[in-house]
Amino acid sequence: MRIVSLLPAATDIVAELGLAGALVGRTHECDWPPGAVADVPVVTSAGLDADRMSSREISQAVGGARHGGSSLYALDAAKLAELAPDVVLTQELCEVCAVSYSSVVGAVRSREGGPTVLSLEPRTLTDVLDCVERVAGELGVPLEGSRRTAALRERLEHVRKSVSGLPRPTVAAIEWLDPLWPAGHWVPEQIRAAGGQALLAEPGEHTEPVDWETVRAAQPEVLVLMPCGLTPERTEDEVELLTKLPGWAELPAVRTGRVWVVDGPAYFNRPGPRVVRGAEILAHVLHGVTTGAAITAEEARPAGV
Repeated sequence: MRIVSLLPAATDIVAELGLAGALVGRTHECDWPPGAVADVPVVTSAGLDADRMSSREISQAVGGARHGGSSLYALDAAKLAELAPDVVLTQELCEVCAVSYSSVVGAVRSREGGPTVLSLEPRTLTDVLDCVERVAGELGVPLEGSRRTAALRERLEHVRKSVSGLPRPTVAAIEWLDPLWPAGHWVPEQIRAAGGQALLAEPGEHTEPVDWETVRAAQPEVLVLMPCGLTPERTEDEVELLTKLPGWAELPAVRTGRVWVVDGPAYFNRPGPRVVRGAEILAHVLHGVTTGAAITAEEARPAGV
C-alpha cells in the first residue's frame, strides 16, 4: 500500500492507524507524529508567504469572508505521479486548508489506472471519528480502525464524566483574529464535551466572520484563541489585535484572566484524532480538570494580556 496524504489531518489518521510507514507523499504542513513523517517526500508548497503577511492580508488573499478563494497550497502534480500512490487522501471542505479537490482529481486522472482518491468531509466530532474508521477500511485495517475509534470515544466519555455537574461557563473560541472568525464545525462539540457552553457557533456550522460588537455582546466568560494554521507563539504576538478593541478590558473573560492561547493546528483546526486531545485541553482550560496526560504550556497557556 502506497499512501499520499494531501491533508495534515489525514496524515494524523494514517499515523493513528500505525501506517505512517506506508506514506510515500505528504503536504509541507504534515508534522505529526514528530519525526515519523519528516523523511516522507513533500508534494505541496505554500501558495502564500504567510510568515510575512498579517492575518488580515492572509484572509484577503484566500478569499476573505467567502473562505473559498485561492488555496494556500500548490500541488506538484509531476511528483505525485512519480510516487505512484495506491490511495490519495484529500478533502473538499475547505480549499484554504488543503490542495483543491479539483486539482487533485485533475492530477490523478492523467495516470492510467490511477489511485483511489478518498475525500474526507467531517463537520462534526462524530464525523471526525467516523473518518478514522472510513480511512482504516480503505487502507485495509478495519479492525484497527474500530479499535482506535473505540479508544478515542472512551477518552471523550472520560472527559464528559470528569466535568459532569460542574458549572458550564460560556466560551468564545476564535479561529482567526483579523477578521474575527468564530470556530465552528466540531469545536462547539469539543467545548460542550469539556463542560462549557459554546458561543457564536453551532455544532457542524461552517462559520463566517463576525464583528467585534457581536463578540462583545456575547460576554464570554472564557475566550480561547486558536487561529487556524498559526503557532501559539504567533497567536501571542497578534493578541494586541484584540486588546486594542473598545470594551476589551470589560469582557468577563478578560476581567477574570480567562483568556487562553491553545495550539489550534494540532488540536482544534484539523479534523483528525487529536481533536480528542483538544477536548482534554479544554477541560483543563475551563475547569482545571486533567484527563489523560498533563497539559503542557505548548498545548495551552494563559494569554499574556
